[in-house]
Amino acid sequence: MSKPLVADGSLARIGGADRKITEVAVGVLVDSEGRYLMTTRPEGKVYAGYWEFPGGKLETGEKVVHALRRELIEEIGVTISAEHTSVWREQMVDYPHALVRLHFCKVSQWSGELTMHEGQAFEWVTLPPSVTPILPGALPVLGWLLDAAKKH
Repeated sequence: MSKPLVADGSLARIGGADRKITEVAVGVLVDSEGRYLMTTRPEGKVYAGYWEFPGGKLETGEKVVHALRRELIEEIGVTISAEHTSVWREQMVDYPHALVRLHFCKVSQWSGELTMHEGQAFEWVTLPPSVTPILPGALPVLGWLLDAAKKH
């Protein structure tokens, strides 16, 4: 895994250096036109209004794809299957409020209609995305996607 990304490095870290890692499953949904789904963080959450890829925390003992499936149903109303979802990359992000390990999954198919259950906005974006501000943890993904696009 790459070196942790430090977000807002000038701010104190809640919990200090020994805080536990929060495991998070993140979906990079790619539509038939090659666009990526980004959503805003809901009101009341840290970094509210920032754009990110949808997902959420793993529950104890939960596998990444199962957590992502549960979170996407809860947050945006779509259902994914393991056969169309692949664990892709990991990135540790040191936010002031939490130390997070992001497990990024590429998702090529899903069922259901997009429904923003938490009042968030959504946008299908191309590279570079026109939405701002972007959550620090989403920035590496955009770089990886851009690098992959340049190779093809």
